[in-house]
Amino acid sequence: MSDSVKKICVLPGDGIGAEIVASALAVLKQVAARAGFDVELYEEAIGGAAIDAFNNPLPDQTLRRCMESDAVLLGAVGGPKWDPNPPALKPETGLLALRKALGLYGNLRPVKMLPVLIGCSTLKPEVVGGVDMVVVRELTGGLYFGTPRGVSGEPGKETGFNNMVYQRHEIERIARKAFELARRRRRKVASVDKANVLEVCQLWRKVVTEVAGEYPDVELNHILVDNCAMQMVLRPAQFDVLLTENMFGDILSDIGGVLTGSIGTLPSASVGDGPALYEPIHGSAPDIAGKDIANPVGTINSVAMMFEYSFDRPDLAKQINDAVSGVLNDGCRTADIAGSGTRVVGTREFTERIQEKLR
Repeated sequence: MSDSVKKICVLPGDGIGAEIVASALAVLKQVAARAGFDVELYEEAIGGAAIDAFNNPLPDQTLRRCMESDAVLLGAVGGPKWDPNPPALKPETGLLALRKALGLYGNLRPVKMLPVLIGCSTLKPEVVGGVDMVVVRELTGGLYFGTPRGVSGEPGKETGFNNMVYQRHEIERIARKAFELARRRRRKVASVDKANVLEVCQLWRKVVTEVAGEYPDVELNHILVDNCAMQMVLRPAQFDVLLTENMFGDILSDIGGVLTGSIGTLPSASVGDGPALYEPIHGSAPDIAGKDIANPVGTINSVAMMFEYSFDRPDLAKQINDAVSGVLNDGCRTADIAGSGTRVVGTREFTERIQEKLR
């Protein structure tokens, strides 16, 4: 990484977003200072907070600042307050628009079972032991973006419709991301589809198979999405890199929260050809906002991913991951991952403990 200043756009968002982002920034600043490079942080509004302030879930200033940054850190968006709003004024619309505008076509979601947390999962230790996978989810196509879409017809006889649409180049680019990542891991890709029913998935399988020819050192297997969901709770340790389309990836990656014991521990990176977006995979949890009980691990580990993928410093990412593991090994837990013999601490204290490990 060069010595130039790194510009990071910070989007706290809604609910617990401000709390977990504050924790992540404390760690980010500490690690950056120790590494000897400067960061410039620009905080902007998105989601419900932006609707309240600007009547727009993605204000022009927020988008402009994101596009001018080297990386973007997001907390969470959404909440029941904005559920009655029309689609254009829903918090999630702002996030989808940001992903589209930044060309963030791939979402990387690592799911790794830390031995110290193995008792937190509702699954048996022998099932979740050794789990270490990354879900590579296509992010800008499929049902969420396909057109035409909508609800039509007279009252009482309405029809709702969405189209799952993928173009060849969209499949090729996300497949290459998955194969490149697999080369840095255990060199195994499982491509998830529903090719036995959906024509769009038949194209997906065909194109992924063709791309696999460019990576003869990586093993490719195809698996139907329903079987994949079952295998993720039966034998999850078999997977290395899971490659899948948008909606399937949205669903399957949340199973990772069951495997690791809490969705609050899982980070993610949305990547494309410009600045990447880093965020925990959980929601805004408005019911616990402001209570100092939110788990900051997913957001802090998202900062670790930022150092690795945007700043090319896997060594600093490892420092953060090791510090988190060290605090957990000491028996400190937030309430969602507490267990017998552990001490429950709040968001702020948990973060302070991580900072102590980093000194």
